[in-house]
Amino acid sequence: MVETAGGNPAPHLPSFHAAGVKVIHKAVSVRHARKAAELGVDAVSIDGFECAGHPGDDDVPGLVLIPAAAKAIDIPLIASGGIATGAGLVAALALGADAVNMGTRFMATDEAPIHPNVKQRIVANSELDTRIVFREFRNTARVAKNSVSEAIAEISSRADATFDDVAHLANGARARANVYGDGDVEGGMWWASQARGSSTRSRTAPP
Repeated sequence: MVETAGGNPAPHLPSFHAAGVKVIHKAVSVRHARKAAELGVDAVSIDGFECAGHPGDDDVPGLVLIPAAAKAIDIPLIASGGIATGAGLVAALALGADAVNMGTRFMATDEAPIHPNVKQRIVANSELDTRIVFREFRNTARVAKNSVSEAIAEISSRADATFDDVAHLANGARARANVYGDGDVEGGMWWASQARGSSTRSRTAPP
């Protein structure tokens, strides 16, 4: 099984299918999901605006996007973005999805090969602890809110800013070494969704 994203999967489908590989295409809009289905992918992963990574520029949340996509295609639909519990799974199925993706939630598991500090931050975070970056460069991304993502957002908002101005802050190697490796949650830009439900705090506790 292979997931394609960020471009047209058509050039890769013949070789994947010839090898018996199932292709899931990640889409962030109904129009892209429909097009991928028409091209012959085996399933679509539909990412609501809550997702970590790149949710597109339409800002449509999963509650709206999942049922709209389910009506538009007749191949398996996987719901992604902000899902962290069994309740989220049930909700996605009720909205028409066949399955769910959970990324940020599984980063907090014992088995995830990242530093415990990152796992603890994910559990402690609220739904307000993510940041949208790169919108000015038409490459919108949702990441964890920290000093690095705040600096990226501030620099990007300047009238003459280009991606080159923030590239050193957004460098993936920096996050892999400093954040996921060393556990410095302020050491780079790292992905996180608005997933809730992994927190150990009481539902009745004051905010």
